[in-house]
Amino acid sequence: MTEHQQSRTAAPAADPSATHRELASRTTEHGEANVQTVAQTYATTAEDLWDAVTNPERLPRWFAPVSGDLRLGGQYQVEGNAGGTIETCEPPRSFSATWEFGGNTSWIAVRITPDGDGARFELEHTALVPEDTSFWDEYGPGATGVGWDLAFMGLAKHLATGASITGDHAQGWETTPEGLAFISECSRQWAEANVRFGTPREAAEAARDRTTAFYTGQSPQN
Repeated sequence: MTEHQQSRTAAPAADPSATHRELASRTTEHGEANVQTVAQTYATTAEDLWDAVTNPERLPRWFAPVSGDLRLGGQYQVEGNAGGTIETCEPPRSFSATWEFGGNTSWIAVRITPDGDGARFELEHTALVPEDTSFWDEYGPGATGVGWDLAFMGLAKHLATGASITGDHAQGWETTPEGLAFISECSRQWAEANVRFGTPREAAEAARDRTTAFYTGQSPQN
């Protein structure tokens, strides 16, 4: 057990403002794409943060079980979610991989850097702009963005306590006052990023309400 792990205490409160969110467009070798960037600084070392986001023994404690060959060129599978191929890997600073789900392929890129007394975790999720934009129009960037927000929040709690916060430990959290407030605020912040991206505010806020309802199981606001 490391000195950092020995000093862990109570889990921090879920804080949507701890995360930086950004939405941009980019021309890639595969075509025009939307790029969502999520970043947060954690009170740990870059080495411990790298271990938390790549160690198959720790990933289930804050994210989900991940199986496969977790090295350069290897294939992985997130239980109940995406799978893909690890395309680059430079421990303990960065990796990139395809993110394949539902017949669609997007790409993730992870960077870890020292940041003051802590370490910064930045994730880019790049998805091609589809011919049919109805799903994006309906839910906006929050559809995937809030999912990443929940993962980043889980990582913060895991790093602070060392405990598992997934599965039975997190069952029903999204319907608690803390969960509802966290998801609603994350969804709102993605809507603001969508407005800065150029989406009309009325459309961005309507997508926000549908995303919030999806994640909380409540009806969209009228």
